[in-house]
Amino acid sequence: MTRCSDPNSNQKKRKKRGKHVSFPPDEQIVSGFAEHADRTDDSCMTLTDVVAAYQQSCSKHQVQPKENILQQLQQGVCGGGSVECLDLKGERLDHRSCEALEVVLKSLHFDFINLQAAQLEENGASSLLDMILYYESTTYLDISDNSSMGTSSWRALAHLIKQSVYLSRLDACNVSLVDYPIQSISKALLSSRLRVLYLNNAQLSGTSLFALVRAVKKNRALQELHLSNNQLNSYQDAMQLGELLQCNNTLQTLELSNNALADAGLEELCDGLSRQAKGLKVLILKNNQITERGMNHLAKTLPGLKVLQVLDLGENHLGNEGIQVIREPLMVNSSVLHLGLAKTNITCEGAVALAEFLAESRLIQRLDLHQNRVKLGGLMALSLALRINCSLAHLDVDPIPPQELDTFLTETQKRLQSEITQRCNTNASRLHREPSES
Repeated sequence: MTRCSDPNSNQKKRKKRGKHVSFPPDEQIVSGFAEHADRTDDSCMTLTDVVAAYQQSCSKHQVQPKENILQQLQQGVCGGGSVECLDLKGERLDHRSCEALEVVLKSLHFDFINLQAAQLEENGASSLLDMILYYESTTYLDISDNSSMGTSSWRALAHLIKQSVYLSRLDACNVSLVDYPIQSISKALLSSRLRVLYLNNAQLSGTSLFALVRAVKKNRALQELHLSNNQLNSYQDAMQLGELLQCNNTLQTLELSNNALADAGLEELCDGLSRQAKGLKVLILKNNQITERGMNHLAKTLPGLKVLQVLDLGENHLGNEGIQVIREPLMVNSSVLHLGLAKTNITCEGAVALAEFLAESRLIQRLDLHQNRVKLGGLMALSLALRINCSLAHLDVDPIPPQELDTFLTETQKRLQSEITQRCNTNASRLHREPSES
């Protein structure tokens, strides 16, 4: 059975929003709004009813029903009016196709509506977004890879961000968010209930990032902000992000992979991190041109961190020297549980330094050393450290290439890796038991 609404509450909601949807003169207002307000419990429909209504709506709007949509509705599982997903990725949704979807959006709530690369045009996109808001059709919306959305579409999206009670995650990646789009989205974020926002590859460097950060500083709902592949620089951009961390204690995840923050940018971020008494738990800085010099800034910050639990520095040029710089600060740190160091040019020397840290740590639970040149000496040091360490549950390290080992060394490697796995499993079991025992 699909969801049923109290008609009185629908009328109140419409009055409260002052909702008016207008289209060009040759189009009509979203056809079902008045009908929506007059619905009663008798209007509840099964999925079979929704399929029939969608086909009828397509006929009315003179478009062919999308076979993908029919299949999803026919195969869907409906519980309490909620369906897991409406996947329209790659479908071409012109204005009439969007309007034909109204009967589906008003009858069902979807956990996820995927409009990625749906070739949305301005009128169709604005109409569809207005419907999603009015009917509160989803908690997670992906509009990535739609480069033809115009001003009215971004205005409708901003209204959705600002007004929706149920929308908790939005993905708007691989689109240009400069000028009006980012200004409208940022303004909407000031009072939004969104908890997760993905804006990867959205050209957010410079004034665009400034507008976004200015809004997020004041936002008290957003918990995750993902900004990878935005060409963020080590000067103005990093300064803005550092100030964000100083002002916002609600944000829990900041993902900044594949940018150019570099060592100077890490210094700005560390300054912000050092002022976080609560808030950020996950910081991802993969592939940001950070070197061992940047570890000097991190070394000053690590001992005082009380909140940060996940720090990913993978794919940066840290080298053994960088690991030596942060070895002792890591020992003093009292928050980091997961440390990502994949592909950071670490060899046995760096692995030995990390083994010394592991032997002292009572907190670290995961260490990622994938794609580093850690050979037998490093494996041996890590294995010995795990005889003392009681917290590490996952140690990710690549096998040594077979061509680099003779038979005896191959057996030694297998034994060391087996010991590491066994001791990590023992720690994982202990960590799993402790919460229930406390």
